[in-house]
Amino acid sequence: MRSKSVPARADGSVTKRILIVDDLPQMRKLIRDYLEEEKEFRVCGEAIDGFDAIDKAQNLKPDLIILDASMPRMTGIEAAPKLKKLLPETPIISFTFHESMMQGFASGEVGVDAVVTKDRGMFPLKESVKALLQRRHLSVRQNEDGQNAKR
Repeated sequence: MRSKSVPARADGSVTKRILIVDDLPQMRKLIRDYLEEEKEFRVCGEAIDGFDAIDKAQNLKPDLIILDASMPRMTGIEAAPKLKKLLPETPIISFTFHESMMQGFASGEVGVDAVVTKDRGMFPLKESVKALLQRRHLSVRQNEDGQNAKR
């Protein structure tokens, strides 16, 4: 259950809240600007490293987290399993220049649901965001339907 209420849009759909985690302010702005071109997405917060991401995720309860793999203090690879433990239903996308950092780790082992490399541009990121949020929405609906059937 979400502690922060998210207002429904005029068409009745709910805006999906996204947390962006990257140490580069220009990259956070680029991601924010690109995603918020879609009315269905709203960036609910930004974090500069893994420690900041854990704190913000705990308070903001985003629908999805975009996480850079390489950051100072705590990397995305170190933060992802902690974030997944904190918010197990929240998809995490590793958006990184360093795809090689993710090799040798099964994405699920580190808590990441998808890996998108920055050199491919923003379109694959947006497509991954849409796909993971759709999958999460269907999973939540199935869980709610199952709970309603038990009542």
